[in-house]
Amino acid sequence: MDQFKIIRTLGNGTFGAVHLVEDAGGNQFAMKVLKMDKSLSNLEAEIANHKTLNHPHIVRYHEAFQAHDAVCMVMDLANSGSLFDLVRKQRRLSENKARWFFQQLIMAVDYRHKCGVTNHDIKLESLLLHVDPGFSHALLKMCDFGYSTAYRRSICDAHFGTPNYMAPELLTSFWAQKQYDGELTDIWSCGVVLYIMLYGTYPFDHLNDDPGVSEAEKMKRMLDRMLNESYRLYPEVPVSAECVDMLRGLLKPRPQERIRLMEILQHPWFRKNLPPLAMDMQNWYLQLRGAASGRRQQIVDESGR
Repeated sequence: MDQFKIIRTLGNGTFGAVHLVEDAGGNQFAMKVLKMDKSLSNLEAEIANHKTLNHPHIVRYHEAFQAHDAVCMVMDLANSGSLFDLVRKQRRLSENKARWFFQQLIMAVDYRHKCGVTNHDIKLESLLLHVDPGFSHALLKMCDFGYSTAYRRSICDAHFGTPNYMAPELLTSFWAQKQYDGELTDIWSCGVVLYIMLYGTYPFDHLNDDPGVSEAEKMKRMLDRMLNESYRLYPEVPVSAECVDMLRGLLKPRPQERIRLMEILQHPWFRKNLPPLAMDMQNWYLQLRGAASGRRQQIVDESGR
């Protein structure tokens, strides 16, 4: 840890803190310091899943090392806070601005899924914003891979995440111990993110409607709203019919009826104002990933001879 100087703390969480740090050359990074009392398998999974990803809408991993009773992960610095901070400040985003960030989120999720990694905990707080000099629009950068899972198939049985963003099948799996499709639960969470950007509130956690009830009862009521698609589309908020169609597809309670990533990428609302080279960029990074995987496998094969 001596090679990095802590400038200030950017945030604190359950498992540790994130600091702005500087190396000997004056280069600045974000360093996530995780307590060793966090599950070692989770730490190993977080590092393993993050270090293999190379995409402009995913915070870039640099290195990890142990310091005393903590593991330090060094990543690129996102300089403009989080999407949560932006929505809280502006109360809600215009449809065009929400689409701008949603497009980037979907690109990151599509890349991750095609690389074999599901997130399980997509939320506004872990979607960071970065502004490059001379560029007027903030870029979205996905971070926080603590609950991510590498998979050969998309069926999962682990139980974790943030309740307000969890798909109903993930919530029910807590009690029924059922498996679920990790890709489809990520898509649901993207729908919650889009809803919050548009309306400035959670779709199913109606805080003012549940005074004085237990946490278990609140969770049950929230699940009932999910299963009955009981979210409000406020008429005073100008949202196009195409956007509502996208939102309804994302927040389908039955996983088999939920919109798939390929359908999202082809949806007219998603394609509107999409930068002309966005899909070419996506394909290039996927090809780059494929080439890197091929080289790693060749090394493994040769070392085993």
